[in-house]
Amino acid sequence: MVLGDSRTWFYLTVGLIGCGLLYLLAPILTPFVVAALLAYLGDPLVDRLEKLRLSRTLAVTVVFLLLFLSVALVALLLIPLLEAQLSAFIAKLPSYLDWVSTRVVPWVQHTFGVDAGTLDMDSIKQAVLNHWREAGGVAAWVMKSVSSSGMALAGWVVNLVLIPVVTFYLLRDWDRLVARLHDLLPRHVEPAITIIARESDETLGAFLRGQLSVMVALGTVYSVGLWLIGLEFALLIGMLAGVVSFVPYLGFIVGIVVAGVAMYLQAGELLPLLWVLAVFGVGQVLESVAFTPLLVGDRIGLHPVAVIFTVMAGGQLFGFFGVLLALPVAAVLVVVLRHVDTGYRASRFYSDGEAPGG
Repeated sequence: MVLGDSRTWFYLTVGLIGCGLLYLLAPILTPFVVAALLAYLGDPLVDRLEKLRLSRTLAVTVVFLLLFLSVALVALLLIPLLEAQLSAFIAKLPSYLDWVSTRVVPWVQHTFGVDAGTLDMDSIKQAVLNHWREAGGVAAWVMKSVSSSGMALAGWVVNLVLIPVVTFYLLRDWDRLVARLHDLLPRHVEPAITIIARESDETLGAFLRGQLSVMVALGTVYSVGLWLIGLEFALLIGMLAGVVSFVPYLGFIVGIVVAGVAMYLQAGELLPLLWVLAVFGVGQVLESVAFTPLLVGDRIGLHPVAVIFTVMAGGQLFGFFGVLLALPVAAVLVVVLRHVDTGYRASRFYSDGEAPGG
């Protein structure tokens, strides 16, 4: 297919229009993307219930209720605990800044000869205190930020209503929509696209379901372990390490550094840091020998650097909508590029340098 081919121009035009629409509509697409991801995660369970001779609508209703009851339960139990720990952390932040000012800054100056006099820790501490007193805590700050604009508050309400409604209808019609898209494919490319779509589904499903499960499992292990060794902000640090663990070793590194500093500030001695090392060591072993092999497998093939770049690029181009969509798109692109690489290596251009169509 040459560049002047009308089909090539058609595909390029459709692709450019699609990218332009995504860019322009990104601010309103977030609830639809969230709903689509939830529907995608829930569809396999709906299909299993259908095999048990439940109707599609009844199966969707059961999965829908389980999904949103789980989300509501986690939100009701977890968010207040996280908010309390974050508020406690902010309350202690001035003392941490004092420690940095009296211990870390002089050590850096003495060891590396760095002039840290321009860093005014007193001003930073006062700014944090003043800001937090005005905000009144995490929940108050969020509500104040949202309610400061009537349109922003209305947008939040609309999104909260849209997500469950759109999720339900997408779940109900998921198989029908997939079949409809399949029927719309041009017949000459249908076999190739079907193969790519099937492999993309396997890769994307492995990533979304598997990696989310690994993140939750690691967050739980880290939080429980840090709580058992007596760390004050165990839940906050454990969940942070679990959330960023979608990049291999990043959760381990971030968690062990933050937990180590917090434990040293809390205990005032180095010996308890061994317990922090033990907690994250156990978590890393469990991830390597149990969580990742059982929940994810080796079907994703996303390099850690590619994960970081994809998330940052998605956020830069499309905001929060882009962050949500970045990794699923990257997982699909991995499959597409794999097929492109196979075709390239089988071409005469690769074997003897002859250009396609030459």
